[in-house]
Amino acid sequence: MEHKLEFAQRLRDAMAAAGLEPRPGVLLNLFNAQYWGRSVSFQAVSRWLRGEAIPAQDKLLVLAEILRVEPEVLRFGQAVRHRVQESRKRWDEGVSYQEREVFDAFLSLPAPQRKLVREVILALAQVQAERKG
Repeated sequence: MEHKLEFAQRLRDAMAAAGLEPRPGVLLNLFNAQYWGRSVSFQAVSRWLRGEAIPAQDKLLVLAEILRVEPEVLRFGQAVRHRVQESRKRWDEGVSYQEREVFDAFLSLPAPQRKLVREVILALAQVQAERKG
């Protein structure tokens, strides 16, 4: 339930940042003018703004376009985006050419061999963790 309330707050904040009053009637008119599918009801938009429902993906994309915000940020917030960026940064900066070459070779192996290699790596990592712990 809390994720719905958090979405509602992000939606209201995005409306305010776009210079819109965060009211169902305002969003309803803008949304239905842009949405290519069946119009949504006042009640549906009210539920989005009160944190009782989260719109389907196709509707979320239209909302994000109207409010000029990234869909993933509107749906999940900045924290999720930040975690994804940090993870990518770790791979981009922390993996050498030689390691990338090994990953490519690993991915070219048949599934049974990849499973064996994965098990060996996980066993070695577990031994290393036990030594540290």
